[in-house]
Amino acid sequence: MGSDYHAVYEGWKSDPEGYWSQAAEAIDWFKPSEKVFDPDQGSYGRWFAGATTNTCHNCLDRHVEGGRADQAALIYDSPITGSKRTYSYGELLAEVKALAAVLEDNGVEKGDRVIIYMPMIAEAAMAMLACARLGAVHSVVFGGFAGHELATRIDDAKPKLIIAASCGIEPNRIVPYKPMLDEAISEAAHKPEKCLILQRSQHPVDLTEGRDVDLGAAMEAARTQARDVPCTPVAATDPLYILYTSGTTGQPKGVVRDNGGHMVALNWSMNAIYGIEPGEVFWAASDVGWVVGHSYIVYAPLLHGNTTIVFEGKPVGTPDAGTFWRVISEHNVAALFTAPTAFRAIKKEDPQGALIGDYDLSGFRTLFLAGERADPDTIEWAREKLGVPVIDHWWQTETGWTIAGNPVGLGILPVKLGSPTVAMPGYDIQVLDDEGHPLERGELGNIVVKLPMPPGCLPTLWNAEKRFQDAYLAEFPGYYKTADAGYMDDEGYLFIMARTDDIINVAGHRLSTGAMEEAIAYHPDVAECAVIGIADDLKGQIPAGFLVLNSGVDRSEEEIEREVVKLVREQIGPVAAFKLALTVQRLPKTRSGKILRGTMQKIADGESWKMPATIDDPAILDEIGEVLSTRGIMRA
Repeated sequence: MGSDYHAVYEGWKSDPEGYWSQAAEAIDWFKPSEKVFDPDQGSYGRWFAGATTNTCHNCLDRHVEGGRADQAALIYDSPITGSKRTYSYGELLAEVKALAAVLEDNGVEKGDRVIIYMPMIAEAAMAMLACARLGAVHSVVFGGFAGHELATRIDDAKPKLIIAASCGIEPNRIVPYKPMLDEAISEAAHKPEKCLILQRSQHPVDLTEGRDVDLGAAMEAARTQARDVPCTPVAATDPLYILYTSGTTGQPKGVVRDNGGHMVALNWSMNAIYGIEPGEVFWAASDVGWVVGHSYIVYAPLLHGNTTIVFEGKPVGTPDAGTFWRVISEHNVAALFTAPTAFRAIKKEDPQGALIGDYDLSGFRTLFLAGERADPDTIEWAREKLGVPVIDHWWQTETGWTIAGNPVGLGILPVKLGSPTVAMPGYDIQVLDDEGHPLERGELGNIVVKLPMPPGCLPTLWNAEKRFQDAYLAEFPGYYKTADAGYMDDEGYLFIMARTDDIINVAGHRLSTGAMEEAIAYHPDVAECAVIGIADDLKGQIPAGFLVLNSGVDRSEEEIEREVVKLVREQIGPVAAFKLALTVQRLPKTRSGKILRGTMQKIADGESWKMPATIDDPAILDEIGEVLSTRGIMRA
């Protein structure tokens, strides 16, 4: 079967407003837009100007009214606590109304901000939807974020109240949230009026009198009274949420997402990109603290009438590297969306994929990877072991959905390993040199998107319009700067090679660390790797590769390191000047699985560095420093 992609993309390009106007027909509007696109609003224009709607209504109420009341909406599956619960659309609506009633009772109104500081539990999704119901703007901060980082977000968003859980639960420890919450409120200049605390049985806490409210008890009272909280109409251009992403200055950037364009784009993507029909089970194995969790755990599946999964667990260790297959089998998951790092962890623990055979995956159709560059070796392993298409796709916190992908619903295009495939409708992707001139196909440069951005992308940063302009629009006028580097081939396939920060300059040659990582990943004993550029007096920078080996490898590290050096020199060429391969036990990562290459580079170069707020395990940075020091590489 051929793909409709090219016809659809050209259809969008010839009539962008008509294209998105048609997609918008799938959404309930209280009042239709006066203009599908208003070029005079905001920095580059605004979508569905003049329309009013409500995101919670579109996620829940309309499905209940339309016959999905008894269909599963959300499945909570927690191997960490050994508990599971399924909520139908009708039940989820009742829970969200109860939570919205509690918010209302504590003074939350349209336009107020609410910070949500919770682990991967069903109530986190309910809190997001309850805010949307009232027209309040939620800002989810990853559960367990340090007090100082939470304080910076409190001062920026100025929330009326905070919704938190008493604790998060890791495979081998309980993480109390209350001390970090108290520390953050103490440090912040802005003081929220109330904190709604969900008491988890694993670690109940004492509540602060006059400030803290027992959320579970308050919701139970609202449920008992069958409180009805109608959806508040909001403008399509009003903010739905703020999601903070780390800024280069250390001050977090609050990415704003609107209501109207966000719903249109996400609802469209569920079928066009992911090939999912309403009623099917879609699982994004991420966290609600990240953009993937916002878009594809909570909003897109519920907008589209799917069943979504909130999974409180890890790809390995809860209890083993077969937990993903158990969830897929047990809940009849049609498509899984996760980060490549999750599959690298599974592959490291179970290189032969032996645990896959323990489960019935006959209903599983497609695996989607995003969040970090998917190395061809991991894609090939997953494809071989699972026997389903493995689709890499590329997007950002700022865009909220796919920039470049392989649209399953429009007909899969041939896969090219190392490429997230092609630009999605809405995105006119171009590759420019540092002066802003278009580059030839195949040349490495700055990946940009011609303005305007499509529906669903950020219109600005929270209370920081100049920073938005400077960060994304100023360097290449008329374009959005992705800060990713790569090239496009003759067939329009995009190859993302690195963040622009990860392009290293070796004796005048601009080289991609991503290409070197791709070469290293092909070594059969390497589970995962990272390449950084280290300062060098002669060449400016030289590449260093950090290797994590597969479980059960019994050959010497020195022998494997020599083979890796040879592999890179064969595939990239002597110009790479690749001589340093260093075996480490683990790579430092954020909790969403992104490798902290920038911090590793600062350690190697002897520069001052700050502990990344999102780091999963700070001890790994000490291990990296020790290896660099032992090998005599770290600069004083």
